[in-house]
Amino acid sequence: MLSKRSSGKTVGVAFAAALLTLIVLYHISRRRSISSILTSSPLRSRILSPRPKVNAAFVMLVQNKDVYGAVNTIRQIEDRFNLNYRYPYVFLNDKPFTQEFMGMMKKASKAEMTFGVVPVEHWSYPDWISKEQAAEARERMRHVIYGSSESYRHMCRYQSGFISQHDALLQYDYYWRIEPDVKYSCDLDFDPFRYMQENGKNYAFTISIYEYAETVVGLWDATKEFMEKYPHLLAENNALDLISDDGGKTYNNCHFWSNFEIVDTRWMRSDAFRQFFDHLDHHSIGGFFYQRWGDAPVHTIAAALLLPIDQIHFFREIGYYHNPFFNCPAEPELQSKCHCDPALNVNRERFTCTAKFLELSGAKRMVYPEELDDYYEE
Repeated sequence: MLSKRSSGKTVGVAFAAALLTLIVLYHISRRRSISSILTSSPLRSRILSPRPKVNAAFVMLVQNKDVYGAVNTIRQIEDRFNLNYRYPYVFLNDKPFTQEFMGMMKKASKAEMTFGVVPVEHWSYPDWISKEQAAEARERMRHVIYGSSESYRHMCRYQSGFISQHDALLQYDYYWRIEPDVKYSCDLDFDPFRYMQENGKNYAFTISIYEYAETVVGLWDATKEFMEKYPHLLAENNALDLISDDGGKTYNNCHFWSNFEIVDTRWMRSDAFRQFFDHLDHHSIGGFFYQRWGDAPVHTIAAALLLPIDQIHFFREIGYYHNPFFNCPAEPELQSKCHCDPALNVNRERFTCTAKFLELSGAKRMVYPEELDDYYEE
């Protein structure tokens, strides 16, 4: 004789089996198999078959010694966005990558990865630059951030004008620049690459600040010469008023912080952009070597002059940190997907030009934490 406990257990199992049988028969009657039920799950569809990817990739210019910082960034990109998309990664270095570096990157993501070496001609002194004069300039600029660094100058020149020409990137229409040891603090429920494509955006940023004046000596003089020589390359409805407060007489040092940028590489390979970079690169000022021009002001000036302002975009939704600055949205519908403090958002400070960009472009202004009470009331 069965005990009451075992008898109850048997009844429970029998009931569950009967219920499962009824469910199966119901779906069979509707000519749907169990497998079709599982594969039609919205969550499963999102994981296995998101919308077709845009022809785009992440790109990181990185050294072997930064392997752990690179892994940290890749894991965050995967967790916040790329796990469901598997956009490829392109890693570039001025020296060959080690097996350790490549192995650790491949463990951090299942996405396709390419490891490339920067061509020597893009990471060396061109014929028109004097190495002796460049060395004297570095000594003279020891008091300026990165002013004494030779490798930093090669990096800035490469990022300014050559990166989109690397063989590993030629197949892609967009790149998203990432760097070691940055932080992404918001889950993304949309595809920034697709947003760029569908809305005709060529350049996007998350942080803008004003550059140190000591690092852009001569840059605006060279730019004004370009504008006078090639007026037909300047875009209508451009963003000149973002980077100059006096109609182009002087540069106000506003720049998009290019350690994060999403760029249409076809624009960077366009005749207008190539002409602008070549003009700066060959200029007698020798700004990449005799001064300390960075890629951020170069890209910013190029975007502001060569693109209509409506082709430049601010991704407020992307919570981002690169020491020492944050972008962190305060809007409740965005903050609910983030784990950053909106009070630390550098874009609300006086030394940023993001608010001015939003005003000039006609975009919705930022919401500040102290305004949230009024925001909820609206």
